[in-house]
Amino acid sequence: MRLLRSAFMLVCFVMLPWQSASALEFTADQVTKIDGKMRKANIYYRDAMWRIEHHTMGPVNVSIVRKDKQVVWLLLSRMKHFKTVPYSPEQDLRVGETLPGEVSREEIGQEVREGHPTVLYEVTTKQGEQVDVYYQWLATDIHFPMKLAKKDGSWIMEYHHVKMHSVSDYLFNLPVNFQPLEEFDAPAREQNGPGL
Repeated sequence: MRLLRSAFMLVCFVMLPWQSASALEFTADQVTKIDGKMRKANIYYRDAMWRIEHHTMGPVNVSIVRKDKQVVWLLLSRMKHFKTVPYSPEQDLRVGETLPGEVSREEIGQEVREGHPTVLYEVTTKQGEQVDVYYQWLATDIHFPMKLAKKDGSWIMEYHHVKMHSVSDYLFNLPVNFQPLEEFDAPAREQNGPGL
């Protein structure tokens, strides 16, 4: 019995590094084109959390998605404030080998993207009554979708400079000197009364 318990403990210790190594962690540059408008961002990703550093002009220049806490923090760096909004599954990055609601997949070619051998698939998804068809370039060496595009060309998202490595916890936490934007909304609500 003692030998069996020792063997079980050994198997658990051997599997722990494998399990933690299987978690998806990476950094990459993301380029998205929606209806002809291009957006660029830097992505820092670890399974249930990711950070998006936006390159577009606007008040929000960093978004931190914490799926584990079911919140998204929108950082307004110039003002040193943040806004908390609820997490929604629509905010998920499509970085898995399969797509949500996938019903069919057909290989249609192969290509090298950013030095990675990829297989080009035509993928059909169904969410409720809505059916969408995508092209997906899936890197076979790192098991990562380098590019995803709607078949009609209205939406294209691709990753450049993908690096699979561990990402610091620091990137997924609120900066200590940032104040919640909600605190500054509260006095105005109290002056105007409820519901205004």
